[in-house]
Amino acid sequence: VQVTESGGGFVLAGGSLRLSCGDSGGTLRTYGTGWFRQAPGKEREFVARLNWSSDVVYTANSVEGRFTVSRDNAENTAYLQMNDLKPEDTAVYYCYVIAGDDVTQRQYWGQGTQVTVSS
Repeated sequence: VQVTESGGGFVLAGGSLRLSCGDSGGTLRTYGTGWFRQAPGKEREFVARLNWSSDVVYTANSVEGRFTVSRDNAENTAYLQMNDLKPEDTAVYYCYVIAGDDVTQRQYWGQGTQVTVSS
């Protein structure tokens, strides 16, 4: 499974960005998509995830109300919509996909995309 992510960039505080995360899973089923982020000198932290079967979105407290996740079934792609961005949101964002079959699922990671928020 190849995970491709895009959409990072530079934005002023208060602005918005949308990250995309797609997977070429072939016959594998996508069970979930999520994002972690890592700022310089900090540990990687959970941001948000989407459960594909229930469409339930989970977000970290630090981004609740500002970030959300949606998906496009036809494109097998999920999107992290980030609104009201703050300088502390600056980080490399890594998406992952949970894919597999009814017996086995695995987590696959994207290459990461930089998000920079300037005040």
